[in-house]
Amino acid sequence: MDKKKVTIPVVCHGHSRPVVDLFYSPITPDGFFLVSASKDSHPMLRDGETGDWIGTFEGHKGAVWSSCLDNNALRAASASADFSAKLWDALTGDVLHSFEHKHIVRACAFSEDTKTLLTGGFEKILRVFDLNRLDAPPTEVDKSPGSIRTLTYLHSDQTILSSCTDIGGVRLWDVRSGNIVQTLETKSPVTSAEVSQDGRYIITADGSTVKFWDANHFGLVKSFDMPCTIESASLEPKSGEKFVAGGEDMWVRVFDFYTGEEIGCNKGHHGPVHCVRFSPTGESYASGSEDGTIRIWQTNPPNPEDNNESSSRRAKHNVDEVSKKIEGFHINKEGKTTEKPSSDP
Repeated sequence: MDKKKVTIPVVCHGHSRPVVDLFYSPITPDGFFLVSASKDSHPMLRDGETGDWIGTFEGHKGAVWSSCLDNNALRAASASADFSAKLWDALTGDVLHSFEHKHIVRACAFSEDTKTLLTGGFEKILRVFDLNRLDAPPTEVDKSPGSIRTLTYLHSDQTILSSCTDIGGVRLWDVRSGNIVQTLETKSPVTSAEVSQDGRYIITADGSTVKFWDANHFGLVKSFDMPCTIESASLEPKSGEKFVAGGEDMWVRVFDFYTGEEIGCNKGHHGPVHCVRFSPTGESYASGSEDGTIRIWQTNPPNPEDNNESSSRRAKHNVDEVSKKIEGFHINKEGKTTEKPSSDP
């Protein structure tokens, strides 16, 4: 990697335990946002461009394994080891509803039309909650063959993708019939599954392999062997010419999509990298680690001689604008979160 292009990340502190999931919102009229899940039980919301902390969602009593935002970034959801999934107001930080489960909830996902919330976990049951009728019992999609680790929607909410913690493969469920219609076979359990922004690919990480699948015909398009066990991978959303991957060796690596050649290696985390995600603009990507930090890396690092003063003013302006929108969102006078003791079942 060209020394002039070495990436110096924005380091986001705040979590007191490992960061295990990251999710970027789409671009909204107010910009885009990043929500993080952590074993400290407190999901956090940040400005997706600058990484500046906006607020903390307080209410879970166990590790939070997954978090997400709806398309307008007006609501957030989280899945926790406290046997619940929660729906949050992303402007105020208030809990809108708590969906009780009988075991650890490992994954959650909003539908594309934002009308439903999908959850799954140790019960091996996929549940679909109607967000227009919060007290209504959920629709249960047929039982999963293993504990659910990841969930996401595909094909305008007609298909659900799920992976398991203990067995390989990605299962595709037909929402209407509730049946598995296809399985993408992998040797190891899939720890990360992402649908590319253009809807063309499903990107999976299993063991020391990153795979790209055709999202419409489900054939394997590319498979690349990685230098270590990889926990997460993400495809650059604009050109689609590169992807990032992170795992047990603590480094965030950048690869050429066409050849699989490593074209960048970002060092800085002090523990395994559990999650990586590209921002919706493709200009940066975030990584979350066992060390409790989030790092935001620029895709094309600027020249060190560039004037940073204007960007600093622009970032401050963005933060001020966001702050006005989320007044009263669990922010104390010092602008810091108030840490609370957390349990980790």
